[in-house]
Amino acid sequence: MLEFGLKVASRVVTPASANYRPLTWPPARDWPVVVDKDGVVVSRWGDSVWDLTPWEGKPVLLNFGDGEAGRSESLDEENADLLRLAMGWLIWGPRAYRAAGTIKNRFTQVRGVIALCSQNGISAATLMRFPKVLESLPERIAPSKWEETIAVLHRLYDAREALGFTIVDAGALKRLAEVANNHVHVQTPYIPPRIWVYQVERLRECLEDFLAHRTQVEACFKFCLDAYIVNYGSPESALTKSKDGTKGPFTAGSAKRPGCTYLGPFSETANRYGIATLLATWVTGGLEAPRVSFFSTYLNLVSIAGLAYITNFTLQRKEETTSLRASCLVWEDDERLGRVPIICGETTKTDPDSDARWVASPSVAVAVEALTAIARLRMLCDAVNPEIQPAVSDTEDPYLFSTGTEPWGFCLGRARPYDIRIDISALKDVIKRYPLLLGEDQLRITSEDLMIARRLTPNLPEDEFEVGQVWPLAWHQYRRTGAVNMFASGLISDSSMQQQMKHCTRLMPLYYGQGYTRLHLNEEVEQAVVKAMYEAMAERLRSVVSTRFVSPHSAERKEAIAVNLLSAKDVKTLTTWAKAGKVSFREHRLGGCMKAGPCEYGGVESVARCGGGDGGKPCSDVVYDREREPHVRAQMARVTGEMEQLPEGHPRRAALAAEEKAMENYLNVIAAAN
Repeated sequence: MLEFGLKVASRVVTPASANYRPLTWPPARDWPVVVDKDGVVVSRWGDSVWDLTPWEGKPVLLNFGDGEAGRSESLDEENADLLRLAMGWLIWGPRAYRAAGTIKNRFTQVRGVIALCSQNGISAATLMRFPKVLESLPERIAPSKWEETIAVLHRLYDAREALGFTIVDAGALKRLAEVANNHVHVQTPYIPPRIWVYQVERLRECLEDFLAHRTQVEACFKFCLDAYIVNYGSPESALTKSKDGTKGPFTAGSAKRPGCTYLGPFSETANRYGIATLLATWVTGGLEAPRVSFFSTYLNLVSIAGLAYITNFTLQRKEETTSLRASCLVWEDDERLGRVPIICGETTKTDPDSDARWVASPSVAVAVEALTAIARLRMLCDAVNPEIQPAVSDTEDPYLFSTGTEPWGFCLGRARPYDIRIDISALKDVIKRYPLLLGEDQLRITSEDLMIARRLTPNLPEDEFEVGQVWPLAWHQYRRTGAVNMFASGLISDSSMQQQMKHCTRLMPLYYGQGYTRLHLNEEVEQAVVKAMYEAMAERLRSVVSTRFVSPHSAERKEAIAVNLLSAKDVKTLTTWAKAGKVSFREHRLGGCMKAGPCEYGGVESVARCGGGDGGKPCSDVVYDREREPHVRAQMARVTGEMEQLPEGHPRRAALAAEEKAMENYLNVIAAAN
């Protein structure tokens, strides 16, 4: 048994733990599977549910289905025991998984296969004898989990001698792989600019509204907390799950209870402290008088808004955002870029990193400030709640994401130790729960939204993404959208989008895409940013062959520039070529530059050389974008106005004159091409 050992990366797992290595294989039914930080057995081998929460720091349950299955499918006793053996090997075997989240995912995939056998009245160990059941197996595999499912089934096939049974053999795995090759993966959707801008602006509005009333919110919270403590006699009694609700200071019945004070309806307190308008704007819509429970609802809403805002500008996973502490925002002084905001936290993918870093937009400071204020308010309750028991380090530096544990909140009955984090809800569920945060009408897909989204993700499911439907926002969409937005300004002409993205387009590409920083940043985000950079370039390259772009020299010249592009039939091919340096597209104010190597003339600070404003012909590698005409005219007007303020012979005036001439040449070419 020496090759066995628990390899889960957790502070509660040590070689001295009672569950570190099984004494026998298979283990006895009373062998401890999970032990908490105090050495208390949480789950045993024969239990119908293994609770891995102490390993992960948030609720993770493996339901084997031979007890009260709940929302899971029931399994017969034989198949449940086979599932235990399979998971035991994956958790304690020679190639055991290190993360409880990964274990949960693999459990779900293996359980789906074994549940199929149980439904058909057969043992999973005899699946290969029932070809018709085996044929239906692909239907049990989630479209996004093909490779993972095949990999875990192959791992169990390799361990067939030690396990004593085979679920699927090499031939069946080969057939599954063939089916997987025909599976079309749907890439994470790109949020259309109009919708992205709307939700970001609305999230910020919510955060700024909170900060504008922060003093009133804090004062009201502390007043309410003190009132509950007075009526219940102590903080601990006020925070007890089973306390007598009639003693609440805003409950009319408390007026008749000895030692209790009735303060009238909470709406009077809300008005007195100046937060009634906040609750009406974000929670009740002014349709009913606010109850004290709505106060908790409002704080929860602001917490969600803050997390979503941070995720928009850091490209973190939701699990990484919810693990951030109040001290997460630090600033790096950079010689070229000034103060650069860095978010510090824990990464949750593959190799855990307790000091991962993400480049952010300076605007995230608003969210961090708001969430810190709420977290510190709620720590007043958490610190004295015997169910939560935060450490001293937690009270000094709380998690940004906090749940309502105040005496009047709905979540008090679900209080758990502070180091056990809850999983945040799906974004679509959040929107339903807080309907005043984001309006459905503004999230409805227009034809232009759909056109842009399909340009970045051509195979979007038609049943979910069509004109008139509400865009199904999801946490994982923020990463891809944010990464693409840094480089896809050719797709994003909306002025508000440019305003919102100005910090990210300046900082994040430098730090991620070019490896500029000396810091150790989150590698997976770096990969996402670099991938998005080439995807955005590929998308613009594909548009070069359309009538949108013209050459200032001739149609033949444009054809010569784009000849290689015509043979590429999809963005994937162009992305590969862009990475290899075969093709290139650098966007500038007149359109773009197709020069494969570096350009000595710039094109960002000045387009004089690009458009022939210096007296020569326009650059041979330039292509003009028709859709930039309104912007070019606006820039020309600004340049002309600035020139009028400068004396003749001024160096700045000469440079502006060259810019003006280049833009005039651009307009002449565009006019002639129409």
